[in-house]
Amino acid sequence: MHFKLLIALVEDNKTDAVINAARNAGATGTTIISNASGEGIEKSKTFFGLTLETQRDVLLMLVEEHLSREILEKISDAGEFDTQKGAGIAFQLDVEDVVGITHQIETLTEKVEDKL
Repeated sequence: MHFKLLIALVEDNKTDAVINAARNAGATGTTIISNASGEGIEKSKTFFGLTLETQRDVLLMLVEEHLSREILEKISDAGEFDTQKGAGIAFQLDVEDVVGITHQIETLTEKVEDKL
């Protein structure tokens, strides 16, 4: 079994919706890194020297490669990445090797059995 690491940078008010969408599409877990900040193509607005920006969360999901594209698309829809400017981004990276998920292999095998 091969895996991908999905990384999503999400507005914190959309984190729950993105996680639920990913889980419904086959993700078996998420690690959340809270209170991240960043800047896109346009600089953040300021008001009297204070930056006005929403907090972001970084979501890390280790998913089976046959499920990764569908999960990525569901994450994008739930986070409104392509419809709302600055809502967030998500991308996937190949994973060479994984340990510590033997308890999830049985569940994942059932989900991807027909795709193998």
